Amino acid sequence: MAATVEAPTTTVAPVPQVVAHKVEKPATGWASWVTTTDHKRIGIMYLVLTFAFFILGGVEALLIRLQLAVPNNDLLTPQTYNELFTMHGTTMIFLFVVPVMAGFGNYFVPLMIGARDMAFPKLNALSFWLLAAGGLVFYGSIFFSPPECGWTCYSPLSDTEYLPSGGVDAWIFLIHLTGLSSLVGAINFYATIANMRAPGMGWGRLPLFVWAILTYAVLLILALPVIAAAVTLLLTDRHFGTNFYDASNGGSPLLWQHLFWFFGHPEVYIMVLPGFGIISEVLPVFARKPIFGYKAIAAATLVIAFLGLLVWAHHMFTTPSPSLVLIFFMMSSFLIAVPTGVKIFNWIATLWRGTIEFTTALLFAVGFIGTFLIGGITGIFVAVFPIDWQLHDTYFVVAHFHYVLMGGAVFTIFSGLYYWFPKMSGRLLSEPLGKASFWFMLVGFHVTFLVQHSAGMEGMPRRIYEYSDTQDLAILNLISTIGAFILGFGILLTLINVLKSVKNGAVAGPDPWKGNTLEWYTQSPPPVNNFDAVPRIRSVEPMKDIRRQIIAQTGAAEPAYMTAMEAGRLPGDGH
Repeated sequence: MAATVEAPTTTVAPVPQVVAHKVEKPATGWASWVTTTDHKRIGIMYLVLTFAFFILGGVEALLIRLQLAVPNNDLLTPQTYNELFTMHGTTMIFLFVVPVMAGFGNYFVPLMIGARDMAFPKLNALSFWLLAAGGLVFYGSIFFSPPECGWTCYSPLSDTEYLPSGGVDAWIFLIHLTGLSSLVGAINFYATIANMRAPGMGWGRLPLFVWAILTYAVLLILALPVIAAAVTLLLTDRHFGTNFYDASNGGSPLLWQHLFWFFGHPEVYIMVLPGFGIISEVLPVFARKPIFGYKAIAAATLVIAFLGLLVWAHHMFTTPSPSLVLIFFMMSSFLIAVPTGVKIFNWIATLWRGTIEFTTALLFAVGFIGTFLIGGITGIFVAVFPIDWQLHDTYFVVAHFHYVLMGGAVFTIFSGLYYWFPKMSGRLLSEPLGKASFWFMLVGFHVTFLVQHSAGMEGMPRRIYEYSDTQDLAILNLISTIGAFILGFGILLTLINVLKSVKNGAVAGPDPWKGNTLEWYTQSPPPVNNFDAVPRIRSVEPMKDIRRQIIAQTGAAEPAYMTAMEAGRLPGDGH
């Protein structure tokens, strides 16, 4: 699908002039939200819906941890535990982490590249409503029979012989609907970024968050058809007499694993690469220095995406595979550590000797670096296939998985929320409450998941609803459960912060952080049309150029600059 974008008429003045910003007021009322095609409103609806699913998935996680708090617990039945386990994993991955990144992307990509909307506004609205439909279908299953096959729904556990009820069908329809949502959204992101950048914004001046969203979109376009095919074959096995995954009739359960993980491992990078982009925007702003190694970070993003498509079978080391195949996937997994390490060293170098401002957004960004680093190191462990044979399907893998995704995605999401909330709402979140939320989340997270490495090495298998009081499993699980509630309290503090600040927070102004990218060029929140005049982009930090222009035109420094920004008197030499 190609985007047809009318070329704007651009008039470039020899000397930048100051122009007034015309503010278009958005329509009001609930109907205007339901029918909107404005990328900013769609982005907000994405964020609200996905955070609602995040809270729901978090409650499910707390119930799981309550069941595992003590040995031989009977708080939940085995069936209820399996249902909660499936709902939690599916919700967090398909209804929170992946689409919440689309929410940030929808709101900020057009603003960051100087566009007035996405390339296909109606397609953008369709992507949101398909997501909402997927969540409705999936959670509607609780009224008849929730799925209990785990978030991966391995065959034969998902066959009608074992699970004849409709819960697995609801899971399949969720994958189809959310996958179609992500696919049309990804096409829209690609078309927008490729065709609608501001004058002068070549690929070498693209914000790193936009690079990350572009890579996210390409990975979705490549990976989603595979999982769509996999669940379609599962549906026909369940209801139309085919035997793609039935070994007793010539099928292969391993086919499901290959198809699922060919999607599932790129899905990890679909979830974390936009978060990497958020970190690459937050760190230089609060370190008060340019990002270290812009080109290296952009290139590393692309290399991670490419290698992520080649390592799916490292999830299948315990399946019967030739040693040569195991070695190939082990070495491919090791290679991903190289571009990831480039990013981490560049982020640390950005902070090195910077004039650091310890805002909540920066704290979450720094917390992410340390947490994700631990997850990456344990990933190297399980990428060694003899070690994986020992640790596979234990709580060591559960801990690694959460360090990568909770530490690598959720911490970045909260960093982005605190960083961009003033732009979306015009209000600042409370910094004391935000910092308290960060410390509770950081401590709670490590208390919850660090000890799970030890539980896994002591032999505790994953996906069990009870366990015996052997070795140290009782105390380790009790510690993990206590940590989960500390983590949940930290998340609750941010929820309270948002609800209080959206109406009563301090007024932010257009550029409260002295940001580097073009979204801070508009009012907060931005007008319907985003821009009346888009400046020509001359560097990877266009807002620094704009500040220098305003200061040069007003003849004064910081106070005059802020006054001009708040009054909407912005330098316009574009279209």
